[in-house]
Amino acid sequence: MTRWTFPLDGLPDLPEPELRALVGGKAANLGLMLGPELRLPVPSGFVITTEACRAFLAGHWPAGLDDEIHERMARVGSAVGRQFGDPADPLLVSVRSGAPVSMPGMMDTILDLGLTEATTTGLARATADEAFADDCRRRFEELFRDVVGSDPPEDPWAQLRLAVEAVFRSWNSDRAVAYRRREAIPDELGTAVTIQAMVFGNRGADSATGVVFTRNPATGERGLYGDVLFDAQGEDVVAGNHATEPIAALDARLPGAAADLRSAADRLERHAADLCDIEFTIERGRLWLLQTRVGKRSQQAAVRIAVDMADDPAFPLSRRDAVERVAQILEDPPKTTTGRTGYLVPLTTGLGASPGLASGEIATDPSVAASAAEAGRTVILVRSETSPDDVHGMARAAGILTARGGLASHAAVVARGWGIPAVVGASRLELGDGSVRIGDRTFDVGAVISIDGSTGEVFAGRVPGATEPVAEARTLLVWAAELGVPIGAADVTGAAAASRATTLDDVIRRLGTKGFGTAATLADSLLAPADEVGRLLDQLMVDGLVDTVAGAYRLTEAGKERASELLATDRDAWGLEAAGEALDAFVELDRRVKDAVTAWQLRSTRGDEPEINDHSDAAYDASVLDSLAGIGADADAWLAPIESASRRLTGYRARLTRSLELARAGDQRYVASPRVDSFHGVWFELHEDLIQLAGRTRSEEVDAGRA
Repeated sequence: MTRWTFPLDGLPDLPEPELRALVGGKAANLGLMLGPELRLPVPSGFVITTEACRAFLAGHWPAGLDDEIHERMARVGSAVGRQFGDPADPLLVSVRSGAPVSMPGMMDTILDLGLTEATTTGLARATADEAFADDCRRRFEELFRDVVGSDPPEDPWAQLRLAVEAVFRSWNSDRAVAYRRREAIPDELGTAVTIQAMVFGNRGADSATGVVFTRNPATGERGLYGDVLFDAQGEDVVAGNHATEPIAALDARLPGAAADLRSAADRLERHAADLCDIEFTIERGRLWLLQTRVGKRSQQAAVRIAVDMADDPAFPLSRRDAVERVAQILEDPPKTTTGRTGYLVPLTTGLGASPGLASGEIATDPSVAASAAEAGRTVILVRSETSPDDVHGMARAAGILTARGGLASHAAVVARGWGIPAVVGASRLELGDGSVRIGDRTFDVGAVISIDGSTGEVFAGRVPGATEPVAEARTLLVWAAELGVPIGAADVTGAAAASRATTLDDVIRRLGTKGFGTAATLADSLLAPADEVGRLLDQLMVDGLVDTVAGAYRLTEAGKERASELLATDRDAWGLEAAGEALDAFVELDRRVKDAVTAWQLRSTRGDEPEINDHSDAAYDASVLDSLAGIGADADAWLAPIESASRRLTGYRARLTRSLELARAGDQRYVASPRVDSFHGVWFELHEDLIQLAGRTRSEEVDAGRA
């Protein structure tokens, strides 16, 4: 009989990848904190598994799940001394999502569940605080309606059933799907649901809630870093619409809880040997930990943290571990902006939340930002604050600027995870109807601004400046050489690279398809020597066809016009009908590639339920690679006669062959990693070129079920 739930202090004894696939990352981390090694303060609770979510999304509520939920809720009630639905002293719970792979803010959460007219009165009497009870009821009614879409019923158990269903459904919300596409997270995983006894940060001046990082996630600087709100609940912090205080405020107002938090943060960081992200609540002076995970950080922070931890003899991270952790980043190391002229005066200064220099047109609507990027324009998404509903625009923006929010806000966390420059909490930023006011100046939507995600500064127009690798990256590259740790992909030389000279127009074509790229990644995809591509990029910058944003090359408006001219020429040379036929033939191969990549990321080890592939089964991996090689052979035979039809298609056969050879030689990145010229990455670019040559758009292909 399938078991649908587990207590947080009694999770199954499984290897970590299998455990996370079953109970989600949130519950796995809560179980770790409750375990014998750490024994940290975590509210009592249980988890509903991803298997239950997949069953629900397949069309039915899992048989026996209701009974398990009632049993688990009774156990939680016994642990905290209150019972769910008791009108005298009610147990209230939080209902939170927890995917196997972190998807911050993308799915739904409901707090204070269990409040009815009767239990609200009981809560007020039990706490001798009617205002507190009313505040909880107001929050619950608003959040429940927002998530579930209806008023909460007066039956607490009906509330709980509806909330769990809503969290399950949120796995397929537009924002969650958009985030998974951006992060290449398989759709088949599903989400777990974690249910815990509520602890309240909104019980007065001696209560608080917040999010902290064990080091600065933007810069890597040592020291506890984050946001706290007093007399508030957790969703207030991440929403970005409240004025948070720096974590140092906790030392002044609640020093005992602050000391407990620092101690817990140190233990968690040393256990993980990495930067940790911690969500906490303080109820009447007592600390509770609600979540921890390895924190998302900028690339600049990643290399600094790796160096600092490895240089600390008391820290459990060797130099080899440090280099291997950031080896992919070192292929194109993070840069620092230099050479900026001193006369520039910022319009305003906020918090530098994700480093990098970015310039682009102001876009205040995420859908408009996504459309502009689809059309080849570079945009800065400007919002009062961002929410999970904005991710489709955030993913396509060159930079993000918000008026509100701290370093743990939604905008900051997502931007750092995606390596997008971001400035948050710019208080002198006001959004109007078709315009924004920044400092003392007003700009129409579409005007160009620049942001510096390192300093928090915002400028009018495009800001000049050069970049160079940060010092920590240079240190790590020296360590890599001394230790013999390989960095980067093999050099592209020989017949494939020498088969023809790479031209300025070839670089423009590739940027037109990729959207952006470093000199190294462009050389890799053009099968050309890096120094040759570097010279071409320099010339294109002089010609005004290319500029740089956050260390990557992008086409300017003039460059995009040239790319459009080249596309029209290539389309005319091949013919729309021939290109359309090729795209039609591609669709079946594309389905096979998607199946193979999914099989690489997920494998079935128990029945038909897929689990995250931890690559411990060499025979399984070999079978998937054999399947991919078969697809590659069919694709090569299909491409051979049409490759000469358009210069734009030249090189795809060689790139697909190379990625397969490297993957089968043991470099797993070359199946689907976005950081190298992997089989899946090359395949995606080929698809994009075919779509454009056939005179269609990717959105049209998606709507038709062909992409």
